[in-house]
Amino acid sequence: MGNDPQEKLIRATTVIESLINKCEKSLQKIAGKTSQHTLLTNRIEALKIALDLIEKEMKK
Repeated sequence: MGNDPQEKLIRATTVIESLINKCEKSLQKIAGKTSQHTLLTNRIEALKIALDLIEKEMKK
C-alpha cells in the first residue's frame, strides 16, 4: 500500500462506486416509504457527494 495521495483517492473512488452500486441494488428490494428505504436513499446521496468531492480533489 503506497503513501501516494492520488493512489489513495483512486482506491477510495473504487470502493465508493462499489458501495453505491450495492446500495442501489438493495434499494430495489426495499418497499418505498420505509425507514430502511429512506436510510438507504440518504446513504446513496452521501456516497455520491463524497465521490464528487474526491473527483474534484483528483483534478487539482
